[in-house]
Amino acid sequence: MSQTGTPPATLAHSRALDMARRVLQIEADAVAAMGERLSDGLGRGFLAALELILACRGRVIVSGIGKSGHVGRKIAATLASTGTPSHFVHAAEAVHGDLGMITQDDVLIALSYSGENDELLTIVPLIKRQGARLIAITGNPQSPLAREADAHLDASVKEEACPLNLAPTASTTAALALGDALAVALLDARGFSASDFARSHPGGALGRRLLTHVRDVMRPALAVPRVTGTTRVPEAITAISRGGMGMAAVLTEDGALSGIFTDGDLRRAMEKFGDLRTVPVEAAMTRQPHTIPPGRLAVEAVQLMEAHKILQLLVVDERGELCGALNMHDLFRAKVV
Repeated sequence: MSQTGTPPATLAHSRALDMARRVLQIEADAVAAMGERLSDGLGRGFLAALELILACRGRVIVSGIGKSGHVGRKIAATLASTGTPSHFVHAAEAVHGDLGMITQDDVLIALSYSGENDELLTIVPLIKRQGARLIAITGNPQSPLAREADAHLDASVKEEACPLNLAPTASTTAALALGDALAVALLDARGFSASDFARSHPGGALGRRLLTHVRDVMRPALAVPRVTGTTRVPEAITAISRGGMGMAAVLTEDGALSGIFTDGDLRRAMEKFGDLRTVPVEAAMTRQPHTIPPGRLAVEAVQLMEAHKILQLLVVDERGELCGALNMHDLFRAKVV
């Protein structure tokens, strides 16, 4: 409410959307401009920072204060989850004891758009004296923080997205994007793989998708309903019902896999033969069924089922012998889908 008790005026919808477009465009331009500057001084600083971190025997410590501190926390988290051990130390806490978290083997990434933050400038000579290296991300290459750095990343922007050109908006977006670029370049340089990423995220859906293998979710061979090609269809229906998988593996007399008989095959057989009492399974089964090895990722089983529009998969080993089976419900239970 205003001092007069009158509700503040509501922005017209068109004005609000115009303002939103302006903000997004300014921030997009700020990030694009940094990409263009990678062929100049920013590129040299970026490569220098990359080499410092790759040679680091300790951890990457990220520090800042205010909005830069918030950006720093995210950069530290991204580095840590992509193969670069890292954590955040608040600049104000560092001058009151947390400086002990930084060792001579570490690399400090200090964020300050002005490059003149008092807390950071207080700890810089201390960490450099003990042998740690310094990467500065600032908007002023001539600032004290930039001059003290072993590598400087220029995150300057033409203007803030704030209409007053005061609130950190485009500058924080630029610094965040620069941190992401550094993390991804490090990920690539280290040969960091999807399985490495999954090990850093074991508790979520991503971890399940990248760490769960077919052997973890399949029904073992002894639990898979099975019939022979000479089995009559009514007997196969009984086996399918008992197995609860909507299918039965069809094996030869010596145990080799020859096909699969599913609910879908049953429906097609009814249309083709009508009376199924004397029809052998081999006349109605699917020959050369889709299979998957037990060591493949469970998510690959999902992709195979979706690609071929099937609900069951037989699992076979390197000799082609049946070692299990799974259906879509098994994958749902494992939360892979």
